[in-house]
Amino acid sequence: MGKEIYQRDILPQVEAEHFGEYVAIDVDSGNWVVADREIAAAERLRAMCPGAVNVLMERVGYRALRSFGAGSMWRTG
Repeated sequence: MGKEIYQRDILPQVEAEHFGEYVAIDVDSGNWVVADREIAAAERLRAMCPGAVNVLMERVGYRALRSFGAGSMWRTG
C-alpha cells in the first residue's frame, strides 16, 4: 500500500524538483514529507505524525533507499 501511495500520489509531485532526496510516508494517514537527508525526513514525519508506526521511506529517482553492491540504483524506466 505504501508503494502505491508513493507511485500514485507523491512521485508526480516530487520527481522533478527533489531527485535524490528522501520521502517519509505515514502509510496509515497518507501524510508525507520530503528532505535532503533520510534522518531529516524521518524527524519531520515524526513531528507531523508522532504516533506513526507504518512508515515507508523512499528515495526520489532511485529503485532502493541504499545499495550494498555494485550497479546503479537509479530508476531507468
